[in-house]
Amino acid sequence: MRTKTPFIKEKKTLLEGKFLRFILATYVDAYGVERQWEAFERVNCKGIVVIVPVTNEGETILTKQFRPPVNNYVIEFPAGLNDKGDTLEEAAERELREETGYSAKELTFLTEGPMSSGASGEILTAYIARDLEYKGIGERDEAEDIEIIKVPMEKLEERLSELQAEGNFVDLKIYGLIDLARKHLMTR
Repeated sequence: MRTKTPFIKEKKTLLEGKFLRFILATYVDAYGVERQWEAFERVNCKGIVVIVPVTNEGETILTKQFRPPVNNYVIEFPAGLNDKGDTLEEAAERELREETGYSAKELTFLTEGPMSSGASGEILTAYIARDLEYKGIGERDEAEDIEIIKVPMEKLEERLSELQAEGNFVDLKIYGLIDLARKHLMTR
């Protein structure tokens, strides 16, 4: 029978790199049993943002980039780390501009939550970006090689299937975020 609220008793760093820290968390579970869990944390990062950009023409903007952890190209929404001391909104604006060349006159919070709660404590904060204006690609991180894909929202699922058939991976977050974005747009 559950008798307690689980809590982390201690975190021990096992390995730290330039961007990630591998930790061993010792915690007490709901039954009072002490356990250990391996996880990773971001180094010098105050959150992660993802942006669902929607043009005035009803297109959404996706990115395609090579992701070494999966050894493949991944279709995603623009996203990035809040690692420059910005607010989450400022980080979202910066990442949108860096990755797509667009800036948004309207940036609205959609949702937030854990990305991979079994492996990390990372919390992803999602925004919808509207009233976009192309200003040119911003200064990208040196490792970013990004292709921009514009897709009419009503053809998104079809285009994602095509991209997947071509051998690309599709970030699963796209499906839930586009649903939230569509609901947000219908209430406007």
